Amino acid sequence: MQTNQTSISYFIILGISDDPHLELLIFLLVLLMYLFTVSGNLTILVACKDSHLHTPMYFFLGNLSIVDICCSTVSLHKILINFIFRDKRVSFLACMAQMYMFGSLEGLGLSILTAMSYDRYVAICKPLQYHLVMNVRTCGILAAACWILGFLQVLPPAWMVYSFSCYFSNEINHFFCDIIPLIRISCEDTSVVETLFFIEGLFPIILTPFLLTFVSYLFIIHSILRIRSRSGRLKAFYTCSSHLMVVTLLYTTLFGQYLTPNLSSTLESKKIFSLFNTAAVPMLNPVIYSLKNKDVKRALKKSLGPGKIM
Repeated sequence: MQTNQTSISYFIILGISDDPHLELLIFLLVLLMYLFTVSGNLTILVACKDSHLHTPMYFFLGNLSIVDICCSTVSLHKILINFIFRDKRVSFLACMAQMYMFGSLEGLGLSILTAMSYDRYVAICKPLQYHLVMNVRTCGILAAACWILGFLQVLPPAWMVYSFSCYFSNEINHFFCDIIPLIRISCEDTSVVETLFFIEGLFPIILTPFLLTFVSYLFIIHSILRIRSRSGRLKAFYTCSSHLMVVTLLYTTLFGQYLTPNLSSTLESKKIFSLFNTAAVPMLNPVIYSLKNKDVKRALKKSLGPGKIM
């Protein structure tokens, strides 16, 4: 064991599976999901350029689309590169950068979804004050706070992992450089960074946005139930149903991926949650938000020209 305690100049990404017969299938699946994610979220960005969609909801949706594209690119590109070039190595600095960027983008995405839940709360619970509260200045401040907070809150645990001086192995049992697999192979005392990571993941990164979103929807549901007409209730619920579906999907995968009781649990199940979180959720976001959205379809027809959108 002592001979394996060494500094690392590069890591080896083991990937999703070590079965060579599954490599092609995994590559094609990830490639299709990644292309769909990029094209779908770019479509949302194109639609958001339409003047009729210059509203707070679509402003935050455009920010979320940018985050989804970046997050999928940061986490999935190594799977594609490994298969094409047959090189599973990644330099130490590149690995640390990927770990930090992924954590920052995950936190950023949750913050934006929280801002979107606040937008839905104001729209449904305080409709007469909506345009006064959710003005351009407020949206700009909320978006700036999301981006700044996203890239700051991951710094402490990321810096501690970067400061590790030795590792038992340079093989990372994951498909990208994530903090938990890196902690697993460190030969230093990781109790402090594990505690810090759990506390940061539990409160500012995951639990706080979750509670804010949850409280917003309690008020939203209460307001919807007070609407007398059935058609009015359905219309109010429809305005936030897409956001609610995305939030449910994302938090389900995040709780399974990170907030498990301890770090000694198997990484194999975490890989599945992580793949769903980094590939499936960003791919489904454009579908969920635009599948039955006539405003988005109308904006796309206007942007791309007649006859190009079914």
